[in-house]
Amino acid sequence: MASLITRMVRGAQVVNCVRAISTTAYLDAKDYYKVLGLKKDSSAKDIKKAYYKLAKEYHPDVNKNDGAAEKFQEVSEAYEVLSDEGKRAQYDQFGTDPFGGRSTAGAHPGAGAAGGWNFNGDFDPFKIFRDFDMKMRAGGGFAESMHGFGSTQQTSVNITFEEACRGGNKTIPINVVDDCGKCRGSGTEPGYKKVSCPYCNGTGFTTQHIQGFFMQTNCSHCRGTGAYNKNPCIECEGLGQSVQRRHVTIQIPAGIDNGQTVRVRVGKGDVYITFNVAESLRFRREHDNIHCDVEISVAQAVLGGTVKVPGIYEDTTIHIPPGTSSHTRMKLSGKGIKRLNHHGRGDQYINIKVRIPKRLTERQKALIQTWAELEIDTPGTVSGIRNTGDGLKTTMEGQESEMISKIRSILNEAVDVKTKKDQEAKKSKASESEKKSEESKKSEESKKSEESKKSEESKKPEESKKPEESKKPEESKKADKSKKDEPEAAKEPEKKQSTA
Repeated sequence: MASLITRMVRGAQVVNCVRAISTTAYLDAKDYYKVLGLKKDSSAKDIKKAYYKLAKEYHPDVNKNDGAAEKFQEVSEAYEVLSDEGKRAQYDQFGTDPFGGRSTAGAHPGAGAAGGWNFNGDFDPFKIFRDFDMKMRAGGGFAESMHGFGSTQQTSVNITFEEACRGGNKTIPINVVDDCGKCRGSGTEPGYKKVSCPYCNGTGFTTQHIQGFFMQTNCSHCRGTGAYNKNPCIECEGLGQSVQRRHVTIQIPAGIDNGQTVRVRVGKGDVYITFNVAESLRFRREHDNIHCDVEISVAQAVLGGTVKVPGIYEDTTIHIPPGTSSHTRMKLSGKGIKRLNHHGRGDQYINIKVRIPKRLTERQKALIQTWAELEIDTPGTVSGIRNTGDGLKTTMEGQESEMISKIRSILNEAVDVKTKKDQEAKKSKASESEKKSEESKKSEESKKSEESKKSEESKKPEESKKPEESKKPEESKKADKSKKDEPEAAKEPEKKQSTA
């Protein structure tokens, strides 16, 4: 025996009572937790996941084995009780039929004559599965309990490597839950309205009498609203909402990586989109950096040059230094992928590959063979080329062609011409240097003669100035005498006038 403390409703008075109950009644009760393969402390999320898994497994449309339909109904019964908080609390407290109680007028129709969960009459396991499946596919209900995102759904989108790096917009089909197009969200057939629920008298809950106790649960017919839908919409089966296929345009974040999930607001709910990024034929990604291979020819590797490198945003022409070997790594700063949650971009790394031709023309082969003859630091041997005793190399007999001999003679002539040119250049330089030295000597001599002339000319004016300077005092003396004689001459006429 066990003690039970509960609330008893008698008229308008509520009192707490302590009653002794029998625990042996649980032995014959259905264990709904066991039916779903769960423990008693399982969460609502676990209950929904277990139900959906078993319902799909034993659904009569899928499983044609004997007993599948019965198992499907049993699983639906367990979910109907355990998914409702009120029913689950009552089940956890009293079990299936602990007291052998009776149903009162207006009591929960799921309770049997003895107060247990007999599920007769309006119980429809297929409708439960349809409602549950619709909510799960639309992103509500099951998705909500699984991910904890509220009324959401999850989908995946395939994008190219370039779209992931650059970002952009993409239109995708998606299932959304929206008001039914036929009933416009009312849940009733057009022209009809909901009425007061006759099963709960519009209260929204039903009362069950079990050995002097009253238990209240939400009415299963009106779902606790108190309004009964007598003429449910055929399109949405009275739910007022339906799963609708729509095309929405989403924004691809620049720099998104393969397998990353972002939340996008669509209508009244959120959609969690996982991006599946296709591999690129040209690029390899490493965090925010990209790598690519660029081929160059043998001539470019030896002599140097330029080559165009493909990029995410634009192509870039880079300089190839002479003597570049294969697998040389070059870096283009800031040419990588945009950082998703930070500023700036990564880098682009270029792996140089020297492209070796598999087929050569006769001219190309002759040039390579001639080059092999002239090559000094060959590591090993070259096919068709033998080493001579004097440390030189030559083409083997049978391998030499007329073109090789022509190239060799041309190269020898070119060498002779070059030596002649070098000798002539040396001679011309020597003659030019001699001319320059003679010219410099002449210029120095001319400078010296000019300087001597200038010095002589500077001496002559000084000698000519001396007699002139000696004459000047004599002239000045004469001038002074003439000035003295002038007043005396002027006085003589005055004397003559006075005597007269």
